[in-house]
Amino acid sequence: MIKNIIFDFGDIFINLDKVKFAEEIQKLGIPQYQDEVIQILHKYEMGLVSTDYFLSHFHETYHIDKEALVTAWNSILLDFPKKRFDFLKDLMLSNKYRLFLLSNTNDLHISWIKKNWGLELYNDFKNCFEQFYLSHEIHFRKPNADIYEFVLTKNQLKVHETFFIDDTKENTDAASKLGIHVWNLNPKNEDVTELFLKHNLN
Repeated sequence: MIKNIIFDFGDIFINLDKVKFAEEIQKLGIPQYQDEVIQILHKYEMGLVSTDYFLSHFHETYHIDKEALVTAWNSILLDFPKKRFDFLKDLMLSNKYRLFLLSNTNDLHISWIKKNWGLELYNDFKNCFEQFYLSHEIHFRKPNADIYEFVLTKNQLKVHETFFIDDTKENTDAASKLGIHVWNLNPKNEDVTELFLKHNLN
């Protein structure tokens, strides 16, 4: 029986435009697939370097205007459909499951969300979860096994009682290897509100 549900954030609750994001970053001349770039992106996502360092690095290395980078960086973020928030609130109020959020999210993105949503909505969303884990705050990132182990250990969760939802197959594969039940949600034709239509959590 499932007692714990761990949710990703992007393309599970808030919609993302990953294609536009890649295009905007490319326009700035950032070689997205270069090892050195990937390393700095991962460090930023894990909160190992500050936003100031992150922006300064690309400004000094690639002569990119900092404001232009912030705009491009946040272009991935879209809307938060009300039906998903309603689903989450109903799930929280049912008291049937322990709910957790586990997201690879950086400081610039969460700052945009707080400003775009407003703090009242952001805090109402955050309060639906027993724990709200953002990669840049806990210094781990998916799909590394240590991030799942951190959540399991910190909250004394049993893997066979835990269900994880993420739109990235690499992330659900990593969780599955630890024995966690998973749903690799495809945002093109699936929605988190369909959870109980698609999966029997008993």
